[in-house]
Amino acid sequence: MPSLKLRHAVRAVLLDEEDSVLLCRFEVPEPPGSVVWTAPGGGIERDESPRAALRRELQEEVGLALVGEPPHVWHQEVVSPKHAPGYDGVVNDYYLVRTARFEPRGTLSDDALAAENISGLRWWHPGEIAGYDGPDLFSPRDLSTLLPALIASGVPAEPLPLGL
Repeated sequence: MPSLKLRHAVRAVLLDEEDSVLLCRFEVPEPPGSVVWTAPGGGIERDESPRAALRRELQEEVGLALVGEPPHVWHQEVVSPKHAPGYDGVVNDYYLVRTARFEPRGTLSDDALAAENISGLRWWHPGEIAGYDGPDLFSPRDLSTLLPALIASGVPAEPLPLGL
């Protein structure tokens, strides 16, 4: 059996002093009109470490200069060609970053963000995610339970494995 071609990416669970999380609004091409809110981040480039990729992505997407070595809290593997064109699926590694709330504005232009299907950034309180009943999705899908557990329990000894 041939090996799977998975897109490896890093994401930041950015929590402010009130435990709100900063999420990116992704307009998913298929099906048209679909929206997924997920943590900022992106693909790891050749010869780039995961934390170096995280630093670059946070600077580009939200304008945060990452200091220190954030802990790795979640590991997600999704095998589905629908998740990343040209790949059999994705691997997302999530790192916890505590920060004071800031107005997100990265180094990428609005056009560059749109080319990556990012159409907005928003701070969400965990209660807002749990109570959301609109058409948009969250990634990971069980973010409404994962986030409060992370806030209450702190950094796990090993990254928690996640599904979709």
